Amino acid sequence: MTKKKKNKKTHHTTKQHIQAINGLLEITRSGIGYVVIADGSGDVLVRPGDFNTALHGDTVRVRIIKENLSTKKKEGKIIEVVQRKQKEFVGHLQLSTNFAFFIPDTDKPMPDLFIPLNKLNGAKNKEKVIARLIEWKKGDKNPVGEIVNVMSASDENDAAMKLLLTEAGFPLEFNEKIVEEVKNLPDTFDANEINKRKDCRNILTFTIDPVDAKDFDDAISVRLLKNGIYEIGVHIADVSYYVKPETSLDEEAYARATSVYLPDRVNPMLPEKISNELCSLRPNEDKFTFSAIFQMNAKGEIKQYWLGKTIIHSKHRFTYEDVQQIIENKEGIYVDEILLLNDIAQRLRKQRFKLGAINFSSQEVRFKLDANGKPVGIVVKESKEAHQLIEEFMLLANKTVAENVAKIKLNNKEIPFPYRVHDQPDEEKLTPFIAFAKKYGHTFDISSPEKIAYSFNQMLQDVKGKPEQHVLEQLGIRTMAKAIYTTQNIGHYGLAFEYYTHFTSPIRRYPDVLVHRILESALIGKTILDKKLEEKCKHCSERERAAMECERASNKYKQVEFMKAKLGEVFEGIISGVANFGFWVETIEHKCEGLVSVISLSDYDDFRLIESDYSLVGRRSGRQFKMGDAVTIKVVAANLEKRQLDYEWVLSAATTATAKSKNKKHTK
Repeated sequence: MTKKKKNKKTHHTTKQHIQAINGLLEITRSGIGYVVIADGSGDVLVRPGDFNTALHGDTVRVRIIKENLSTKKKEGKIIEVVQRKQKEFVGHLQLSTNFAFFIPDTDKPMPDLFIPLNKLNGAKNKEKVIARLIEWKKGDKNPVGEIVNVMSASDENDAAMKLLLTEAGFPLEFNEKIVEEVKNLPDTFDANEINKRKDCRNILTFTIDPVDAKDFDDAISVRLLKNGIYEIGVHIADVSYYVKPETSLDEEAYARATSVYLPDRVNPMLPEKISNELCSLRPNEDKFTFSAIFQMNAKGEIKQYWLGKTIIHSKHRFTYEDVQQIIENKEGIYVDEILLLNDIAQRLRKQRFKLGAINFSSQEVRFKLDANGKPVGIVVKESKEAHQLIEEFMLLANKTVAENVAKIKLNNKEIPFPYRVHDQPDEEKLTPFIAFAKKYGHTFDISSPEKIAYSFNQMLQDVKGKPEQHVLEQLGIRTMAKAIYTTQNIGHYGLAFEYYTHFTSPIRRYPDVLVHRILESALIGKTILDKKLEEKCKHCSERERAAMECERASNKYKQVEFMKAKLGEVFEGIISGVANFGFWVETIEHKCEGLVSVISLSDYDDFRLIESDYSLVGRRSGRQFKMGDAVTIKVVAANLEKRQLDYEWVLSAATTATAKSKNKKHTK
């Protein structure tokens, strides 16, 4: 007994540590929590009694109370909730005579919310609702909440979309304080403010956006000066004129950090009065903007540029389809200006790729929805010249702003600024990809980052139109680092820019608001030095990832919903991934991905995974299922709750005959 105690003392520190560190709380289904520390120093186990009001996904401060020195396993207590991931939850109301409770729909253990009767917002017993956590005092068993929304029992889609948003930590509504702040924003322009700005209202200006867009945050102006020099302006909605630091509106915009675009709705970063009215660069309205105005020749060579506050008046609202038609048919309103801008944009694009930018093509799906939000069709969107026109001028503005701010020095140091950076490919991911690409005849020069980029572009060019195009593009993208916001500039590898930032979408991205404020302060000689900027950059990067995951999940939900009506139907597809338990197939027509499990293949053969080949191989038949292979599948199951599609491989007559012959030989 004594010996055991002695050993225990040797392997554990039993006294309470003063050390406290920040991390992310993950609660398992069993109720045990682990605080994940960002620096990779090891997770900290936290027992349910030590959560101290923290919930799954919250950023917390944890104090280490016990550590096993041999295994490095740590145990701790949460001493503070630094930031809640989620304040709104989807669930059901349980109403009694004198009190009510909200029961959350979640597989992560969390207490029910106590709802005061004056906070029911018209909700009735057993109704599906959204509740907001408003208070949780230390020592209280249950948090206090309020009902913010009663959901339609028949609208499964609405409930699913709202659940995705709340789980990702995006509030569904703006609170009363923010609504009041927005009401008090001026609808008319102050004459003194107009006088401080460059007046561009008499210059031809127009917007180019998706057909269903309401928040137009960028516009282009163009006019001929003299000696063949053109003035091209990139005008961005001046959100920072309305959204001031240290207001409730600004705090909420920062907390959200991004708008979230789902198939049937936008969950905006800013209230609609700002995003769709005050700041939206709608046609035939004067608008305040922050602009990058370039003087360049027809070859796209920049002679000089100007950055500053402006007032504009958009003459026309184009859709991408309108502009594409003008480019292709060479006729339509403002045809000369559109063709000039397109020609310059294509030159800028060509120059970017020549300097090492990587030309990954992107395909997105857009859903055709009926009046009830049900998907009745899926359209694959591809980047055309109209999209590239806007893209190139936005990239130019972003790059120019970053380069300009980088030149500003205070005490011989660069000022803190939110750069958008993209690191070089990870060698660990790149090596197996290069080996795989070699099997298709593509070689990579890895002697420098520039040569790697050149090799990528050569491969992407050579593979165009071939069966393996999609798989090599997808695997190539996976080797790339994720772009993030940070004050530590390392350049943007994918774009081949030494300096890059996000300046062009402040209606839907908070980093752009920060960029506007810092740029304005520098231009007037009162440069902002924000000591918390790196922390803000990290938060914005995290929220961006959460939004992307939410958008992916919502697209997957819609794809499953669409395929649910096609059970038993057969489609052509491409193998998009392999694992030891099966392979994924993406249908060619609709880009809907589902799993063909090895169990469903067991009547044909026993398959094993060959990782280096990204393939499953049959032990008897030698039949291979490799990434990029074309296959025929049948839709056999569609699970909306799990957002999963199950497919079965459809054997052709020839394949069946070959398999029977090989199996017969094997049996002999």
